[in-house]
Amino acid sequence: MKKFGKKYRAVAEHIEPKKRYGVREACEVVKKTARAKFDETVDVAVKLGVDPRHADQMIRGAVVLPAGTGKIKRVAVFCRGEKQQDAREAGADIVGAEDLVEQVQGGFLDFDVVVASPDMMALVGRLGRVLGPRGLMPNPKTGTVTPDVAKAVAEAKGGKIGYRTERTGIVHAPIGKVSFTVDDLESNLGTILEALLRAKPATAKGTYMQSITISTTMGPGVRIEPGSVG
Repeated sequence: MKKFGKKYRAVAEHIEPKKRYGVREACEVVKKTARAKFDETVDVAVKLGVDPRHADQMIRGAVVLPAGTGKIKRVAVFCRGEKQQDAREAGADIVGAEDLVEQVQGGFLDFDVVVASPDMMALVGRLGRVLGPRGLMPNPKTGTVTPDVAKAVAEAKGGKIGYRTERTGIVHAPIGKVSFTVDDLESNLGTILEALLRAKPATAKGTYMQSITISTTMGPGVRIEPGSVG
């Protein structure tokens, strides 16, 4: 049984197996590996030299990608009073308080990002079992628990993404679409890598950025030389 199909092997020929590319060259190569009929997402996987079991080595944050994500995000906002109108004017798709909590408890999950004002967190906390496993739980560290819900909505709509280390120390994040220009992919990737460098814990030992790989949804990985970053 063959491990990869003909199309996969054909696009993989664009990649030199043992080579570690510079950031820009990697973005150029990954565009050549797209093989699907749809506009594939380009993702980055960064293996960090941290131990997420220790709270002080758990990397978590958010950045606004300068070229956006290429995806239209539906934003739900939990807030009350005048903030509801602020959220709607900023582009929120769903706005509510107790009523929205009831909807989500009933199975409504037609959104990609959740924002909440601090006074709503006692209620939103009840949704932890629903939102948490889907990566949707609002968090102050990612700017999704904030008094300025309008700003949070505008950022989410404008290309803000959250990231966090998995148990293996890997951070996965989207950097755009295959249809993006090389300049846009390079700019988005650089923004994420710079954020991870700034977030390096003082307690992290050894090599911090151990490996960096970008790939399209259906394509092979293109490895980047960590030393070319920063």
